[in-house]
Amino acid sequence: MRKINFVVFVLAAICFLAAPLALGQGGNPPASTKESGATSGHGMTAVEQTPQQAPARRYINLPNRPVQAPFSDGVFIGDTLYIAGRLGLDPKTGKPPEDLEQEIKILLDGIKSVLQEAGMTMDDLAFVQVFCPDVSLYGKFNSAYQSYFGKDYPARAFVGSGPLLRGAHFEMLGIAAKR
Repeated sequence: MRKINFVVFVLAAICFLAAPLALGQGGNPPASTKESGATSGHGMTAVEQTPQQAPARRYINLPNRPVQAPFSDGVFIGDTLYIAGRLGLDPKTGKPPEDLEQEIKILLDGIKSVLQEAGMTMDDLAFVQVFCPDVSLYGKFNSAYQSYFGKDYPARAFVGSGPLLRGAHFEMLGIAAKR
């Protein structure tokens, strides 16, 4: 028991000491600096620190979303768009269609719509993550997925998951960077 308490104490101390570094308080200047041209007398140029302004956020919310939920379809920060997880739900029923290919099409068209609302295309996607409770559907998903891109594909993870909301077979989220 004493060994466990000691280990917990050591780990807590490490976290306490490392926190200022992780929060950017470790002594390094901020990314936005400007050289003044003056020297410190030791041959080094003085550097002025200028305050950084956080990039503006723009929230993307598509009209006529079949499910009203407490999240945005996407959040645009700087040149990066973070796309919320989407399901391939039939807008009339709020459920996945019986036809699996139609579900995939609705899903990918939804991602494409969020990108278009942000002034981007599918080719701007840098990373996507796909959740699927039945990984044997990997090939069917890929067949449709490939048709939505030009020559190059985003980095991707296809993750076997537990059941998805509303009985969906796929959920996809992504990160896009404006070219």
